[in-house]
Amino acid sequence: MAHAFKNCSNLMVTGASRGLGLQIVESLVTGGFSPGKIIATARNPDGAKELQMLAEEHQNIHIIKLDVTCQESIERAASEVEQLVQEAGLNCLINNAGINVVANLETVTADKMLENFHTNSVAPLMITKAMLPLLKRAAAKGTGMGIHRAAVINMTSLLGSVELYWGDRADTFKWYPYRTSKSALNMVTRCLAVDLEADGILCMALHPGWVRTDMGGPEVSPFFYLFITAICYKLLKREIDSCGLLIVLFTGTIEPRGKHFLCVVCDWWFDRKGSWVISSLYW
Repeated sequence: MAHAFKNCSNLMVTGASRGLGLQIVESLVTGGFSPGKIIATARNPDGAKELQMLAEEHQNIHIIKLDVTCQESIERAASEVEQLVQEAGLNCLINNAGINVVANLETVTADKMLENFHTNSVAPLMITKAMLPLLKRAAAKGTGMGIHRAAVINMTSLLGSVELYWGDRADTFKWYPYRTSKSALNMVTRCLAVDLEADGILCMALHPGWVRTDMGGPEVSPFFYLFITAICYKLLKREIDSCGLLIVLFTGTIEPRGKHFLCVVCDWWFDRKGSWVISSLYW
């Protein structure tokens, strides 16, 4: 299962200073299947103490500064990444950086909408566009579709689903800026998948589940963690945290669907009868 990341020469994760991005980096370097180079971005590298500690322990982690909402910063980062990966190119780009501007109908403003859209929808597209020459360079050296060749992974959210019915919890998630920005990101991903299929670049959106981060909050169900731990232990034969779901998905349980947009949802929630259900949705 883990061979896919070992065959990945260079990987980039945005928003790696904390939360899910930091856990992705940590899981990769401590899981025994680390890529050749892990390029971890942070808006303020000097303040990313935990990431710096990881980089001191693992020489294949390279930290670069990136403000995803600044085009100049994106272009500078692309230049730095090119210097790091050189002729090998970039095998995997994980657009993880994101924000949640909470606003219901009474409190939402145009500025709040645009702030969330810029970070969650526009930035992943602009970053992908800037890294595209490096992704194509890597793709030209391989066959098939996947992170071993070239892939763009956009971290989305189940809250971006237009169809999903939340039942009694619907009133809880009236987050206009965040939810609409993730819906837009899903469409960005679908368009990228069509445009880049001919280049051999896999594009997909991934919902990681409700994880205990600064954005996700502390009230994550213990059932979610129990489920993820069980899945990860069964597939990887080792105990890892909820971020392990990403590793499982990336290392063999997803089959590329060609030009089709693939969204994997693996999460727990209460159904209308109050019982826990699990869903794996593909569309």
